[in-house]
Formats: sequence, structure tokens, C-alpha cells
Amino acid sequence: MPRMIGFIGLGTIGLPMAERLLSQGFPMAVYNRTPAKADGLVARGARSATDPAEVAAAAEVVITMLSDSAALREVALGERGILSGLRTAKVHVDMST
Repeated sequence: MPRMIGFIGLGTIGLPMAERLLSQGFPMAVYNRTPAKADGLVARGARSATDPAEVAAAAEVVITMLSDSAALREVALGERGILSGLRTAKVHVDMST
């Protein structure tokens, strides 16, 4: 089991997926461009991150569930994006539509 899972994108599909992982005992760091969408997960023990890089630095596996290619590109490659926080032996799983 990973020491921490990162989840970015807490919309219609991402939020229930993150809730399920958290309910199964996976420690989680979360980020959403609309921060209030993470409030319920944080209340149940998830760690709120200020940006995608912080999620990637904290987690061994980072899952993204974003709305489109432009959003994924920004979250992954933008300033303070996932790639600035990922290190060796970490995994990014994109499940965006």
C-alpha cells in the first residue's frame, strides 16, 4: 500500500473516486482548482495541498481526473505542476476524460 496517494481533480467523477480510496484507509493529499471541493475529504482526514507540486512531493502515486487536455497540461507542466514535485519511484496516473 502506498504511504500516500495524491488526487487532483475532485469533480463529478474524481470526488467519488477519492472518497472511496480515503474510506478504504489510503492516506491522501488532495488538490482541486476550486479548493472548497476538497473540504469534505479534508474533514475526513485527507491532507489539503496548495498546488499540484505539493501533492506530487507528498505522494508516491498521483492520480489526476481533469476535465480536458488543457487542464491536464496546466496541472502537470505548469508552474508548480506535478512534474516539479515528482521524483524517482513515483507514479502519475492520468484518468482524465
